[in-house]
Amino acid sequence: MAKAKRRYVCQACGSVQSRWQGQCPDCSEWNTLVEDSGAVVTPFSARHNLRSGGRAFELVGLDSEIALPPRTSTGIPEFDRALGGGLVAGSATLMGGDPGIGKSTLLLQAAAAIATRGLAVAYISGEEAADQVRLRARRLGLGQAPVRLAAATSVRDILTTLSEGPPPGLLVIDSIQTMHSDLIEGAPGTVSQVRASAGELIRYAKESGAALVLVGHVTKDGSIAGPRVLEHMVDTVLAFEGERSHQYRILRATKNRFGGTDEIGVFSMQEGGLEEVGNPSALFLTHRGESVSGAVVFPALEGTRPVLVEIQALTVRLASGATPRRAVVGWDSGRLAMILAVLEARCGLSFSTAEVYLNVAGGYRITDPAADLAVAAALVSAMAERPIAKEAVAFGEVALSGEVRPVAHSALRLKESAKLGFERALAPSALAGEKAGLSVTAFRTLRDLVDHLLGRQ
Repeated sequence: MAKAKRRYVCQACGSVQSRWQGQCPDCSEWNTLVEDSGAVVTPFSARHNLRSGGRAFELVGLDSEIALPPRTSTGIPEFDRALGGGLVAGSATLMGGDPGIGKSTLLLQAAAAIATRGLAVAYISGEEAADQVRLRARRLGLGQAPVRLAAATSVRDILTTLSEGPPPGLLVIDSIQTMHSDLIEGAPGTVSQVRASAGELIRYAKESGAALVLVGHVTKDGSIAGPRVLEHMVDTVLAFEGERSHQYRILRATKNRFGGTDEIGVFSMQEGGLEEVGNPSALFLTHRGESVSGAVVFPALEGTRPVLVEIQALTVRLASGATPRRAVVGWDSGRLAMILAVLEARCGLSFSTAEVYLNVAGGYRITDPAADLAVAAALVSAMAERPIAKEAVAFGEVALSGEVRPVAHSALRLKESAKLGFERALAPSALAGEKAGLSVTAFRTLRDLVDHLLGRQ
């Protein structure tokens, strides 16, 4: 029998080390090595010949016929949009999000909607008692939904219970960090326990055809707690994002083996639970009365859905010798530094003696590089105290050379802007003229934009 050896697994990258270290040598993260006491390491020399005793399998060509997997609608179109059309039988989905963001509420609403249509649903809670889940369901108006409910943390007990009858169409485990297997040493939430528990539940889903949804805790930096291999084991990873101080929530797919990862579902947290938002731009656009310096609207794109958000900038001049601050909310601070550098080097503007504050209204987070031109316009407007017309939108990518480059899906951005009543667009030079009902003012370089905003041309 192979001798059990002590090993340590990095929770950030999954690398295995023979001894504990403060810093992982592979990913350089600190304090991420955790002892994996349930593993048995077998030396390579003691392994059997891998070419004997195996089973031959058939290799197929890329041109083989493929049937698209059938999907089950959750009854919540915004949820289905993020999933790529609905839940796939036998799939495993991992949903992560901050505590109190609404993960359990959303899944309970989806479970009730599916169960009401006649599909068997099992909801296993490892964090709350069954009565607590019932109280939440009644508060949401779902007390009569035929959802089978239990409070359990033992994977062996859960699988034994489910095997006594027909498999459910949907199995919700809330949460995977509370589950434990008696075959593995360690407390619930440890690397070995999370990996083993998830593996058993996923195996059950694949064999029975049940759609499995695992709820996952997240760390303070927003990543899902536990071993990184957990995200590789599942078919779909969903991130439920939002600020608890704001009412909006965004469900975003970061991995999806059965669909794209560019769609989002937008929800609003109300007293009666999570409600879908058909027009997300209404959430992120503030009341626009008089034009204010430093504010510009940017048509962001999430998958096939344009979302108009307001970017706000503020600059404050400091006395000589003071160190200026750079504060960013909702955008990448490194990209802000790049835009400021281009404005100084290519356009002759000086921000070295000014504090710069940048905010995306409504708590929305932007990763789209097309926001470069809108951010630059907001900064120039704030510094010069010259408002940008409230009926204008801006988008375009800015290169280090100062060139304004075209971005993807420009027509879709312009069409959505026109539908919401905007009349003008500040955009790359390739879009000059009248487009989608908007008057497009095009710029080849960032200097052209600065000259336009400062009235030099």
